[in-house]
Amino acid sequence: MFQPRSIQSSLSLRDKIVSIDYVLVFSVLILGVISMFAMYSTDGGELKYHTESHIIRFTIFFVMFFTLSFIQIRFWHNMSYIIYFSFLILLICVKYFGLTSSGSQRWLNFYFMNLQPSELMKVGLILFLAKYYHRVSIENINRLKFLFLPIFVLIAPVLLVVIQPDLGTALLIASGGVIVAWLAGVKAKFFTYALLIFISLLPVAISFLKPYQKARILTFLNPEKDPLGAGYQIIQSKIAIGSGGLFGKGFLNGSQSYLDYLPEKHTDFIFTLFSEEFGFVGSIFILLLYGIIISRIVKIGNMTRSNFGKLYYFSFATAFFIYVAVNMGMVLGLLPIVGSPLPIMSYGGSSMMAIMLGLGIVMSCKVYKDIPVN
Repeated sequence: MFQPRSIQSSLSLRDKIVSIDYVLVFSVLILGVISMFAMYSTDGGELKYHTESHIIRFTIFFVMFFTLSFIQIRFWHNMSYIIYFSFLILLICVKYFGLTSSGSQRWLNFYFMNLQPSELMKVGLILFLAKYYHRVSIENINRLKFLFLPIFVLIAPVLLVVIQPDLGTALLIASGGVIVAWLAGVKAKFFTYALLIFISLLPVAISFLKPYQKARILTFLNPEKDPLGAGYQIIQSKIAIGSGGLFGKGFLNGSQSYLDYLPEKHTDFIFTLFSEEFGFVGSIFILLLYGIIISRIVKIGNMTRSNFGKLYYFSFATAFFIYVAVNMGMVLGLLPIVGSPLPIMSYGGSSMMAIMLGLGIVMSCKVYKDIPVN
């Protein structure tokens, strides 16, 4: 039975603080501290721009994560559509006012930071669809007229991100939407139809790929074909991870830190640097932390009484797992390089903001676990 609203509303600050899932909090904090040392290593053992910025961003967003925990889950339910369309408007603004870097137009300049709205949309889409399917009855979920809106809200941001171009992030956004629909009870046949349509359009889609995107796919299939060009980064990544051995070369002793064999090691390839310095044992510890975070999200999801909460938490947990798996698969050469940051550890304010926003919403369910969502 749900507790009366008056009981939940009268929770003292002490009650709310006690209700926090501190296993999740400290797992995120430990991962964040490790990321600071890893960033320090990418700067060659000096407190330079990347390290300073990462420390400031993590501190700000960690406080944001903790603060969002005290906002009732009903608020996130009520604001889901507004949050989604706000992020969609930001994506549209990127098209006309966005900053261009390395041939991609992905960021909006807000003076204090360059914001990448596509990262925020990963959370926004899950929120929207969780609320939508919370309101749709089980009998109507698979009726065609109730499928049109979810298809639109999924395709709209995906197309806006594809034209930036950022195919990797677009696929990750789409995966979040698909997960919510699957968990809500949409029949497998609709996903099969979508897959067949995707396959049929694949030749057309390939013709629109940028040269560097085609090169990444070909490099994934055979990185040794161009070891000093397109295949250089992934080859160096695998060499670095393998050279770490069981216990690694030691903090600040990795060749990637001082010899600059691996470009952009502070972003998508931060796991490569960490694995070289701390080896297989260190890598397992990082995986363990991610496993704890995901398991705690699932556990909190089991506590909620609302369908909205369950859809959001289980979808976010699955999406979080995909973000980690894609990044690690990428640096190990098991997947093409798609520009997917490692949650919390990689350098990048927008990615960290999105993850902390998502975790803050998760934690609000723990604090207000008995509040009904209508």
